[in-house]
Amino acid sequence: MPSIIITGASDGIGAEIARQLTHIHGPNAQLVLAARNTTNLEAVALECRAARAQVLVVPTDVSHEAACRALIAQAVQAYGGIDVLINNAGISAHAMFADVSAEHLQWYETLMRVNLWGTIWCTHAALPHLKASRGQIVGVASLAGLVGVPGRTAYSASKFAMAGFLEALRAELKPAGVSVTTAYPGVVDTRIRYHGYNAQGQVAGVSGLKEDNAMPVAECARLIIAGMQARQREVVMTGKAKVGRFLKLLAPGLVENMALAAVKADKQPH
Repeated sequence: MPSIIITGASDGIGAEIARQLTHIHGPNAQLVLAARNTTNLEAVALECRAARAQVLVVPTDVSHEAACRALIAQAVQAYGGIDVLINNAGISAHAMFADVSAEHLQWYETLMRVNLWGTIWCTHAALPHLKASRGQIVGVASLAGLVGVPGRTAYSASKFAMAGFLEALRAELKPAGVSVTTAYPGVVDTRIRYHGYNAQGQVAGVSGLKEDNAMPVAECARLIIAGMQARQREVVMTGKAKVGRFLKLLAPGLVENMALAAVKADKQPH
């Protein structure tokens, strides 16, 4: 029975990964769902239990190291070990750097604590158990962790850092038989950007990106799970993203213009 921890499981990509894994593994699924919103977590857990999965709900704020370590400890106590750790918890943000005042700049640190340090702390606590099971680590980064996006300086910084951590860790853990998969979604049809920060560090309430062609969350979750099952190094989700990644080396100015074009007109720099 695979024991799988999913952070950020109360909504969006994390919740959908939980649902899809439940349908894949059925009564053999042993899920640990973690996030800050207990009400939403319980609702996702109810759906998974209806499909006969075993589910442990652990309310967790990954911006605190003690909470991350407590999550791993409870998972091990419940299921005896860990097979997969999916680091999905994250906060978005959209603000031009010049619009962020010195008094509000500390939310950049908050973003780093969730998007980077939450991954580091959970992974560090889970590592002995993942080595014992020759398990898997999955990190849900972002296309903004491959290409810097205007208005996303904080978010890109956190996701570039997350991707770098996981890339180095992948090489370290190869002899131990632990795989590390980094997923790079683009714009996905979730509310993460609406819940993210604006220049003042407040909930934005709107998205700063054009979302006409946002990927359905079910498709994003499916691609992440497929990459996990195949123990792929990376999951870059769209053809445009794959081209942009290599074009960045050949024509960086063109990629910068493409990134600007993805930003809503009223959110672009003046």
